[in-house]
Amino acid sequence: MALSAKSVRSQISKMMPLLKNCSLETIRKGQNTIGALMEAKHRRQVMVKEHPFARFSGAWIIPEDERRQGVILYIHGGGFTCGDLEYAKGFGSTLAYQCGVRVFCAGYRLAPENPFPAALEDVLEAYQYLLSKGYTPEHISLCGESAGGGLCYSLCLKLKELGQPLPGSIVAISPWTDMTLSSESYERNRKADPSMTVELLDYFRECYADDCRNPLVSPIFGDLTGMPPSLIFSGEDEIMLGDAQNLAQKLTDSGCEAKLTVRPERWHAYLVYGLEEDQEDFDTLNAFLTRHLSAENKLRWMRLDNAAKIYPAARRQNWSNVFRLSATLTEDVDKEILQSALDVTVRRFPSIAARLRRGVFWYYLEQVSRAPSIRKEASYPLTRMSGKEMRKCAFRVIAYKKRIAVEFFHSLTDGNGALIFLKSLTAEYLQQKYGIAIPAVNGVLGRLEEPSEEEVEDSFQKYAGPVPASRKGNDAWHLSGTLEPGGFLNLTCFQVPVRQVLDKAHEYGVSVTNFLGAAMMMALQNLQRETIPNPMRRKHIKVLLPVNLRNIFPSKSLRNFALYTTPEIDPRMGEYDFKEICDAIRHRMGLEVNPKFMGSLINTNVSSERIMAVKLMPLFIKNIVMKAVFDAVGERKSTLSLSNLGVVRLPEEMKPYVKRMDFILGVQATAPNNCGVLSYGDTIYINFIRNTKEPELEYHFSQVLRDMGLTVTVESNQKE
Repeated sequence: MALSAKSVRSQISKMMPLLKNCSLETIRKGQNTIGALMEAKHRRQVMVKEHPFARFSGAWIIPEDERRQGVILYIHGGGFTCGDLEYAKGFGSTLAYQCGVRVFCAGYRLAPENPFPAALEDVLEAYQYLLSKGYTPEHISLCGESAGGGLCYSLCLKLKELGQPLPGSIVAISPWTDMTLSSESYERNRKADPSMTVELLDYFRECYADDCRNPLVSPIFGDLTGMPPSLIFSGEDEIMLGDAQNLAQKLTDSGCEAKLTVRPERWHAYLVYGLEEDQEDFDTLNAFLTRHLSAENKLRWMRLDNAAKIYPAARRQNWSNVFRLSATLTEDVDKEILQSALDVTVRRFPSIAARLRRGVFWYYLEQVSRAPSIRKEASYPLTRMSGKEMRKCAFRVIAYKKRIAVEFFHSLTDGNGALIFLKSLTAEYLQQKYGIAIPAVNGVLGRLEEPSEEEVEDSFQKYAGPVPASRKGNDAWHLSGTLEPGGFLNLTCFQVPVRQVLDKAHEYGVSVTNFLGAAMMMALQNLQRETIPNPMRRKHIKVLLPVNLRNIFPSKSLRNFALYTTPEIDPRMGEYDFKEICDAIRHRMGLEVNPKFMGSLINTNVSSERIMAVKLMPLFIKNIVMKAVFDAVGERKSTLSLSNLGVVRLPEEMKPYVKRMDFILGVQATAPNNCGVLSYGDTIYINFIRNTKEPELEYHFSQVLRDMGLTVTVESNQKE
């Protein structure tokens, strides 16, 4: 609960006479107690994480409702002699809560034990630390009260002296910028200010510095040209009012932007008390940060893209269509740092960091207000995602030893968008853990960039062709087997040298995807021959190969934007050799993977949702219809999927820390097998997933590759 100005002023007036004969240690304890009380006030609204430096300590204050990007470097007051990190966390928590932004508190060394320039050196180190974490100068705002307010400008003068970039903005609360105590308000407001005395300031400056006219001690005497935009708060009754007025005037005269707010009947550093009457000042502060730090992120909602609409309707008790991407690092994952990295990353991906919501006519996605908690690995990957879980957050982040894994409900995104999310999350994690700078290249998005509208668009609606394609086709052969109890999923990973696969694919005149698709169809043919001896009773073997439409149409969407082609062979016609299968796939891909055919497939999918009767159909009826369509023409038309995300490229700065990458599809709703593929470094990782006990398909696939002379390494979680 916020306190009233009248009651706080009364309490301060009673305490100040008691400080005249107190020791410095007693004064310090009193100030730290105030900070602890302020921190406790926001304990449920912020998360505090300390960060040690060699000579001092800092702390991150992360608000539950992190509404804007960037960071505030908070430099506390206390006459350079009082106030430690515990005190700083008090108003730091208020700032984080009120502004919806991360705050980093610098608990700098205090005088007289550590006189000038110790405090300045420490806040300089804190500022450089934020730069090392990937924050650009324009996305850093300095904030300080009293001595801390003066230090904000001393820091900027020091940065100018060093030729280093200045922060984007400064918020100064009752700044102490003139240690000569020369402004007339020191005398005029001597009796009006209940919280500060000239005698106490005299003592503080004696403890801190010898040369009070040094610009790095009293920045009012420095060259203030080129200073960042400033928002200055001061109380009408405080003894440092003149410092604030003189600072604002000199900044303006130096060609800098400066706004001074003087509150009637307020005292020194009044804003740090969080008074109920001072919400207007925090509104002013937020408006200033919106202009000079970052705009507030408004939670957005989005209609499901065309491909996403089928997944909520078609899911069932044993199937929720979840897939996984993971990065295996060279060292164990620090879960606290990963959580911090996730807190930053989710703001960059509003269409992926989202939850599934049910509307009257359609499901829709709503951006999550905060990142989900990092999870521990379960006994097996891709455990079912319940409706309740998706309504809270439709993706999960899992840490296990050296591995960072993200599992996505397919309505959020496809493999391409998911890979960009994982790359960006891993980059943020590495930046925070190792203090390295990672550029926004090779699929890593800039952490502080605003998401573009292209990233969240439904590109299916944009690139639908003029003529629909036919959905007709033969039903495909499905594998069967003994279901694993408890929904257990068997995962088998084949690791094959990239060079060997490329050479073999070149030998047959096909791409890597076509080569692996042919190997899969050959394995299925061999398995079907064992399972069904009579050739005339065999069924079509059809492997669904997803097509990334961003390679065909100029889309930057991070949502679903993939379709598929389904090459097939009919074993009733006789046994196919490997070259014949390669030719069949190459022919099918050549006919279908082009803008005209894919545009017609898009038209087929989007045309129905544009019909007015369909638009007005209640969601529960839509779900019945879409599930029936999915059961009729969905997975019946393919034996399994083989999805190849291709070569995963990372910024050079990340490569020493990332050992491998993996892509795992979930099992199908009506068939037990699926396969996800990607290449990283010199290895292709081929992940089979299966909810049955029998590993025959994996055995035959491995045999096909080995018969062609490829080196195959196998990993599996198969139970005995």
